[in-house]
Amino acid sequence: MHSTILTASLLTLSSLHAVLATPSRTVQNVERASCTLAALGSGKDDSPQLLTAMQSCSTVVIPASTTLNISTRLNMTGLSNKHLNLQGTMRFNPNITYWTANAFPFAFQTSITFWILGGTNLLVDGGGTLDGAGQAWWDAFASNSGLLRPITMTLFQATNVVVQNIKMINSPMWFNFVNEGKNVTFSNVSLNAKSTSSHGAANTDGWDTYRSDNVVIKDSVINNGDDCVSFKVNSTNIIVSNLNCTGSHGISVGSLGQFAGMFDIVENVTATNIHMSNAQNGARIKAWAGSGVGSGIVKNITFANFVESKVDNPVVIDQCYMTSASACAQFPSNTFIQDVFFTTISGTSSGSTVASLACSPGARCSDINVNNFSLSPPSGTAKYTCQNVKLAGNAASLFGTCATT
Repeated sequence: MHSTILTASLLTLSSLHAVLATPSRTVQNVERASCTLAALGSGKDDSPQLLTAMQSCSTVVIPASTTLNISTRLNMTGLSNKHLNLQGTMRFNPNITYWTANAFPFAFQTSITFWILGGTNLLVDGGGTLDGAGQAWWDAFASNSGLLRPITMTLFQATNVVVQNIKMINSPMWFNFVNEGKNVTFSNVSLNAKSTSSHGAANTDGWDTYRSDNVVIKDSVINNGDDCVSFKVNSTNIIVSNLNCTGSHGISVGSLGQFAGMFDIVENVTATNIHMSNAQNGARIKAWAGSGVGSGIVKNITFANFVESKVDNPVVIDQCYMTSASACAQFPSNTFIQDVFFTTISGTSSGSTVASLACSPGARCSDINVNNFSLSPPSGTAKYTCQNVKLAGNAASLFGTCATT
């Protein structure tokens, strides 16, 4: 069984819906309780047999001794009551020519993905490994910054999903994309993106949530080269807890407000018990300013119990993300940030500034609370900066009088 092949040009998201509306095979009326797969071997593509098994069996087992060669895209949408017991390895063949022409496209940030998994009541576990074989992609990206690289696993229109007790390595792009999901839990997941060349593991976000509600990400270890977790547009009711993040860009709300005519929402997010080391950022909120940007609201966000080690920017609000200071002054951010709590943040920075809360003028930030800070630079006195914001909490005095721009 082969899924429909797309043309080389990217589809719009509406086109993708049309593709997914047509099932790739007829599901049998009677499912088998369990199927166990063996690799076909000799470089043969194991994608068709995996797709057939997921549609025909309630439980699909990939044994510990098995490595499946995934050479064509995986459309596992519209499933119900399925268990993927991944004890072995699914390795995505780094055929850059094939994937750039045939990976599933999403309009959001011009993303593409190897694998779309969707439906209701889905479980992925087993202790095995998803291998994105990212090294070839990172090396190619170093000389072609326009290269679109696939996300390893995309949960698309998925409800009541648990992904637990697995490893994911060397994703070409983001590891996980939760797109239009609801009631999704990730638990005890190990993510590792490590380059063996001079070209770094670029844009390897651990998790990105988008248009999703009730997502839990917990008890996991991440070593990557971009956001550990990023809450993108219209992410609501998210809990992130007990993560150990190394080499990342932080636990990030945003970026938001980038596109004209769009209203972005991130609301009711808690990130707690986070260990962050050798990272660019710790707890961060980022929003665009400048001419022609969009708008939005960030509301009820809690960053609590962060322990940070050698982090460039342990605490950040940046309402001038990717925008020049002059453009920010002329065109402040239209993304309003309110009801934010930075609580019990400790550890060390890599520079003198340990916290920077840079808001746009015009009361774009309100009810920003800072409590129980214990942050130290490598040497000298810790520097706390703020602008265009009135702070509350027992750590507010560390910031002094906030600048007005």
